[in-house]
Amino acid sequence: MSTLDPLSSVVTSLEREGIIPDVLPETFSPSVLFSINYPNGTEVMFGNELTVQDTLDEPTINFVPMNLPSAQAHSSGQSVADEVSYTLAMLDPDAPSRAEPLYKSFRHWVVTGLRSPPLTSSNTSSSAALSTRPATTPYRPPGPRPSSGIHRYIFLLFGEPPSAQGLVVPPEAPEHDVTLEERRNWDALAFAERYGLKLVGANYFLIRASASD
Repeated sequence: MSTLDPLSSVVTSLEREGIIPDVLPETFSPSVLFSINYPNGTEVMFGNELTVQDTLDEPTINFVPMNLPSAQAHSSGQSVADEVSYTLAMLDPDAPSRAEPLYKSFRHWVVTGLRSPPLTSSNTSSSAALSTRPATTPYRPPGPRPSSGIHRYIFLLFGEPPSAQGLVVPPEAPEHDVTLEERRNWDALAFAERYGLKLVGANYFLIRASASD
């Protein structure tokens, strides 16, 4: 990614893989950079190719401290109620395949109430997002069907409306449904509109499905 204009590079990468306009509108303009890191050390880097084995365990979200509103709130001494919180969603728009996405999009993970860590002068301080509650949709690792080609696994970051507790998705909402069938055909942008979320960032990786047995 370009060091001169990293946010523009995000858009270029999303366009290169067709995520814009397949999943995101052409008007999308990111304002927050973040990375996704798996426990085994694998990092999601805007379209790098990973394996199913790389992505078995729930990852962490790390914010890049570029004018994060919540980081500014920490440094200025604002109360928690004034801080910005975030929702992260992971989805696969290529289920069961990119050529025939009958289940677009498959909902892999939804977690709400994320907050950026406080700014400190320490070089060893963590940049990992602070979770305030269990995931709404528990993490389900990628499992593309054999011979279904390359799948795009997309992480979308949404800014939540100001709140002391962050977004709480009602227990009857479909995002709490976790069977394979219930995760299919999920519309992340409709979800965002329903809860007043603003799309502020995106990242993604690719997995090449194994050959047929």
